[in-house]
Amino acid sequence: MSGGGILTSRMRRRFAVACSILALAYCSGMRASADTRRAKPQAAVASQTAMPPSVPVKKMTREVVDEVGRHIIVPNDVRRIVSLAPNLTEIIYALGAQDRLAGVSAYSDYPPDAKTKPSVGMPMNPSLEAIAGAQPDVVLVTSAINLMSTVNALDHAGIAVYATDPHTVEGTLDSIRHIGDVIGAQAQAETLVAKLQQQLDDLKAKLAGVAPTRVLFVVWDQPLMSVGDNTFISDALRWAGAVSAVHTSQNWPHVSMEEVVRLNPDYLVYASNEVNTNGSQSPDDIRNAEHDAIAEELMQLRGEPGWRDLPAVRDGRVAVISDEVNLPAPGLIDAIEELARELHPEVFTPKQPAAPNASEEHAASRLWVSLRQQPALEDRSCAR
Repeated sequence: MSGGGILTSRMRRRFAVACSILALAYCSGMRASADTRRAKPQAAVASQTAMPPSVPVKKMTREVVDEVGRHIIVPNDVRRIVSLAPNLTEIIYALGAQDRLAGVSAYSDYPPDAKTKPSVGMPMNPSLEAIAGAQPDVVLVTSAINLMSTVNALDHAGIAVYATDPHTVEGTLDSIRHIGDVIGAQAQAETLVAKLQQQLDDLKAKLAGVAPTRVLFVVWDQPLMSVGDNTFISDALRWAGAVSAVHTSQNWPHVSMEEVVRLNPDYLVYASNEVNTNGSQSPDDIRNAEHDAIAEELMQLRGEPGWRDLPAVRDGRVAVISDEVNLPAPGLIDAIEELARELHPEVFTPKQPAAPNASEEHAASRLWVSLRQQPALEDRSCAR
């Protein structure tokens, strides 16, 4: 992992944290807006959908309720979509609706083709002019990133905004279903959710009866920040057969080095955008990327006071997984499984064939020693 790669990983990690910290303020504002919308008389809603007989109907509409309770009007046939968060862009691609993406926010980099879509600016401060210019039928936002001021401005401009608000892994699957319904991709959403749910069910069965591993999930390193009990990431850890060593109602607690030593976690867990588990790398490539990232992280930790004396660091119990674990998107499930494989390899390792008998084992041992010694003999021969 190069220095530039580390910087990129940390920037992505910090961006994810900053976005998540805004979630509470966003949700409270969104729910207040939802209350106002619910108070709107039904006649007023009907007046938005009804067209005078003399005016040709270009797009039939319907009312839907988003995940924070806001009532919005969307066309029955959604043809142009703007996504204001990377996870929403990923979901649209997973549903096969990428041709309808008229604009995406910055950091929408998976799949790689998403980077070719017109950008409407940063998720937390997008260009309203660019969004309006894309002429979307619906704009997708998420409570973990986007701001109420953006939603209000788009509302004022008469642009439909659908908000997602997942707080758990299973909530992510619900969001995929809801988005599929809003954009008219219900069948694709049900197929995708069924696949992801089966993956979770299989993982749950494998880990049944396995004691959870106590981990310190490092969200931010300077200052050191981890996750609280009620965060999206903590739920993802539980699905991976882990539990956060930090127990607090705070979503993103700061943790001192003294506290880390006292907690003595079994594993340290980091997320990196250099470990890609969402389908564009082979399993071998993923494992190689993980090993490289772990080696780099261990090298740094073993050179830092405090960290180097921690048993988890001393014994190499560090996991680096895809930063998809930060995102409520389809790639999250693969990231959870990769972490489970790192923490509980015994439940994923195929059963080994029966051991050979003593004479066969002795012969195999002598052959292995011979093979190990052969290069050394050749070297001495060449030296002559």
